[in-house]
Amino acid sequence: MVLLTFNIINIEASCKNEAQVSDVERLKISIDNTKAILRILDIHDIKASFFVEISIAEKLQDLLKAISSKGHEIAFYNKDSIVEEVENTKIFVQELLEKQVRGIRQKEIKIPPQNLKLMEFSYISNIDNANILFPFKRLKRTTEIVEEDGLSIVPESISPYSQLPYNDFVFQVLPMKYYQNMVFETLKNDDFVLIYLNSWQFTDFGKYHFDVPFYRRLNSGKKMEDKLDALLSWINEKEMATSRMKDYIF
Repeated sequence: MVLLTFNIINIEASCKNEAQVSDVERLKISIDNTKAILRILDIHDIKASFFVEISIAEKLQDLLKAISSKGHEIAFYNKDSIVEEVENTKIFVQELLEKQVRGIRQKEIKIPPQNLKLMEFSYISNIDNANILFPFKRLKRTTEIVEEDGLSIVPESISPYSQLPYNDFVFQVLPMKYYQNMVFETLKNDDFVLIYLNSWQFTDFGKYHFDVPFYRRLNSGKKMEDKLDALLSWINEKEMATSRMKDYIF
């Protein structure tokens, strides 16, 4: 099973040459990038899970409705929000969409599972930092879903052969043929492959002069759209099963 997920988060990088991009503009970039992702998913009739950063969720009401109306899952990405902020945003979004928010994704700051269970989350999808050193880091850990305090803990997927994680950076830099082979070989060994990308990776850095490392500009913007399109074409061609996170877990 291929679990395709996207983190909707604003780009935080500063700009070159003292240029400025306001918070409103950054939010619009996230919206436009997410709409590009939705168009590609529609073309290939594939459903995905979108993890929306909690601090901007209430500002994305129209986008959240559009994502949900197309049959995709809405979950949360917690960057640095406290328990009360998470709880209030969950209540707001659930009333907006008239649907339960089941999943949450965390990275540096992790709210304990017992607190998330009290907020009626069903699963946690924690991720690590992704940077240029990851291809040289051998990761030995379980890739099986486990239960903790009544929640399903979904780990990052890792290729059992190359030991590369299926994070946003690896997708961006690897040649598509190599990435496809990695997915194919992993599914021979594991029950699922969890792939995640960030909305900001679809930014046109030629138009917006953010000060990001060269390796993060590589294959960004339209090239990222093309890579995603190629991956989804291949998934459908090989008749691989795909699923939203909440459907697969439950």
